[in-house]
Amino acid sequence: MPAERDDAIGQVTTETGTVVHITPKELRHIAAAAFVGTALEWYDYFLFGTAAAIVFNRLFFSALNPTAAVLAALATFGVGFAARPVGAFLFGIIGDRVGRRPTLIMTIIFIGTATGLIGVLPTYTDVGILAPSLLVLLRLFQGIAVGGEWGGATTIAIEHAPAKRRARYAALVQVGSPAGTLLSSGVFALVLLLPPEVFDAWGWRLAFLAAFPMLLVALWIRLKVEESPVFKELVRLDKRAKVPALDVFTKSWRRLIVAVAAAFLGVGGFYVMNTFVVSYVTNTLSGDRQIVVNATLIAAVVQIGVILLFGRVAEKIGPGRVTFWGGLATAVAAWPLFALIDTNSPVAITVAVALGIGLLTITYAVTGALLTELFPPEQRYSGVSLGYNIAGALSGFLPFLATWLINASGTTASWPAVVILVVISLITAVGGIVGERLRVKDQAIVFEG
Repeated sequence: MPAERDDAIGQVTTETGTVVHITPKELRHIAAAAFVGTALEWYDYFLFGTAAAIVFNRLFFSALNPTAAVLAALATFGVGFAARPVGAFLFGIIGDRVGRRPTLIMTIIFIGTATGLIGVLPTYTDVGILAPSLLVLLRLFQGIAVGGEWGGATTIAIEHAPAKRRARYAALVQVGSPAGTLLSSGVFALVLLLPPEVFDAWGWRLAFLAAFPMLLVALWIRLKVEESPVFKELVRLDKRAKVPALDVFTKSWRRLIVAVAAAFLGVGGFYVMNTFVVSYVTNTLSGDRQIVVNATLIAAVVQIGVILLFGRVAEKIGPGRVTFWGGLATAVAAWPLFALIDTNSPVAITVAVALGIGLLTITYAVTGALLTELFPPEQRYSGVSLGYNIAGALSGFLPFLATWLINASGTTASWPAVVILVVISLITAVGGIVGERLRVKDQAIVFEG
């Protein structure tokens, strides 16, 4: 039974002919809730990455030599990524069994609390080895919670959206990433204006403590969100899988591999061009840390424009094709980008970071749209979360790997980062073109509007 056409509303038509009406106001509220939560998620993650490159090496790993301290801080950053698939598995089950809405409320509470507590941690000078141990523990909690956050935010946004507008609503969730970058880099840029001794003593803590009021705002918005009509219908039809995450591995493992490949550049490439570059310029090239942090701010503004543009493009040509071309473009640009960075020129570094992050964001803009259409509704929360976060786990140690290879080579050449960026770009290009062919176009629950 087809849904009636009404330009004033979005309509969700189920396989039994049930029509659910969603007003534009409700759609905007869903998009806002997904965006705010994702912005807080990435504020926390980007903040940790920046702090790992600039301050954690000196305050939490001060017993090590400078190079080992940087590596240890970046390894701690990577630990959070290793925990993300665990969170994706656990929260994916809850999201596909209990509901999208309660799961998203749980994850945002865990993320904001873990980040805020980092701001009150004692340093190595205060309590010795307990300090880095507590830092790693909170990072693990962060990673587990983030493992269920993005997939749920994307799923609930897509499941409220009309079919022809899915890509733009998925893109709105992705805008939370550069918004989080702007917040974290902006806060860090401000606290870096403090005298060095003040920054080391307590200034850096302000950025983490700010997570508490942000959490309250995000939670207030999310509590107003209605449950996904798709999930309600799954419950009514008794179509929920017993252990959906296991079904993804046993029944949809090929789609999972494609999802991981398609998401790889959007996650891993960003941390090469952001976290690694901040560390590389600051510690290897002895450049001004303020310049490279400011460059990430400019790149975040570029990201917002790219995400909104290619969210619309994906509605015309398909998210898989956008992913393919974005991956190829980033692979071609990898060497010129790092050639600019190696000049240690403030202008060249800023251009390289903004352009590099802008290029890889082409794929990131449509990751949500592509991944949600790779999995059927009863596996969607789990499949999207696992695909995205396995990619995150594989890419979380890339800044560490690039730094280690540079130190092992005995030079300051950036070729390891170039090779890494090219490889992950090509993997994502392949994932995009294969994913376009595998998109679920005959879903049991169809959106029309």
